[in-house]
Amino acid sequence: MADRWVQPVTLQGRLVRLEPLSEAHLDGLAAVGLEPSVWRWTVTQPHDRETLQAWLEAAVANRRAGIEMPFATIDVASGRAVGSTRFMSIVPEHRRLEIGWTWVAPLWQRSGANREAKYLQLRHAFEVLGANRVEFKTDSLNEKANPGLLGIGATFEGTFRNHMIMPGGRLRHSNYYSVIVDEWPRVRAALEADLARGTERAAESAGRRAS
Repeated sequence: MADRWVQPVTLQGRLVRLEPLSEAHLDGLAAVGLEPSVWRWTVTQPHDRETLQAWLEAAVANRRAGIEMPFATIDVASGRAVGSTRFMSIVPEHRRLEIGWTWVAPLWQRSGANREAKYLQLRHAFEVLGANRVEFKTDSLNEKANPGLLGIGATFEGTFRNHMIMPGGRLRHSNYYSVIVDEWPRVRAALEADLARGTERAAESAGRRAS
């Protein structure tokens, strides 16, 4: 693994910590990650501990093969595993990769956890790995992910029609987005400002509860 472009790493933020996914995370993820809405838009849809274990083992096998780098998303405040994300579609000769397979358990959605996780991954990709391009894809029908990707500063590039066959047989059209290295300074500044505003709002809310 020493000669691979994307190496295992822990990415530390204020809200979340991204650490290399392992079998040790299974119990924690099973406790929060079996709500069907979490997997609605994915081609693999775990519904119990056994199918979640199969999903995790496949992700870890892909890491060992050098084709993906999956993370467990850890809530810093509680130390609990609350989701997962990964680097995938890794093309070192063109310094290109994808951020995907991202999910956060329902209780931690809209908390800033997902946005900070993407910030940590983008920062690592551009500032440590020297990436030229980071891409994202999502189901064209996903009413949360599509505006969410625009919200972090990614550019919509188009739709791959009939791109995947989903469980149940539906043909999925996939929307593609990207951030390129030239755009990273602007995207980084906007994300950092947004995360700082979230910190201020959380502090104000805590102050109101205390008073």
